[in-house]
Order: sequence, then C-alpha cells, then structure tokens
Amino acid sequence: MTTQAELDARYGTPSPVRRWAAVGLSATIAVAFLGWVAWAAFFHGNPAAESRLVGYDVVDDHAVDVRVQVDLTDVDEAECLVRALSRDKSVVGELVFTGSDGVQEVTVRTERAATSADVVGCRAEGQKRWR
Repeated sequence: MTTQAELDARYGTPSPVRRWAAVGLSATIAVAFLGWVAWAAFFHGNPAAESRLVGYDVVDDHAVDVRVQVDLTDVDEAECLVRALSRDKSVVGELVFTGSDGVQEVTVRTERAATSADVVGCRAEGQKRWR
C-alpha cells in the first residue's frame, strides 16, 4: 500500500498559498454578494409610492367608484393604475390617474358590467414597478 509520504513525493503537496487565496477569494465574493443583497433590500424595500384598495362600489353597468389609499414618501404625487374586472376576471375598464398622499376616490368607466375592482399600484418618477 502506498503511504501519504510516497504520494507527496511523487505528485507534490498542495500549496498553502493556493488554499489561502481560494479562501480569501471566496470570502470576498461572499461579502460582495451580501452587500448587494442588503442594498437591494433597502432600496426596493422602501419605495417612494405605495397603494392599496380601500373599497369599491359598482355604480351601474358602465361605472365603478374605487377608493385607493396612496402612501407617498419624498414625492408629492404618483401615477396610479386602477382596473375594473368582470365576472370572468377580464378587464372591462382601466384608469390611470395622478394620486396624492391619502385616500383617493376615482370613477372607472367600464365597457360592460363590472363585479370588482383592482388597484395595480402607484409609481413615482424613477420607480419602475407598480406598488
């Protein structure tokens, strides 16, 4: 049977410098990745504009009144999108409006009878996603 000393003499021993270089490189990559995750969580976790549905009333076959809570930070207004949905969940009306901080009441005109409303969200300037 071959001993470890014979294998080391034949093939050489691993360099401790290579081991420390690999550990250092792995640690650097891990720190960079964790820094990116922290930045993404902070940046995207505090959007300038957020919204939620407070309530809605189906007025008739061609209109739905929708109440939207808009929460803004560091901006005065945001672009908001509200949709009216029919019984089969297809979009029968849509309204884009400029929302300010607080509860907004808007009327969405529909092409046929709606049964519910949905707030897609609001977005401020520079914000890519509806929130």
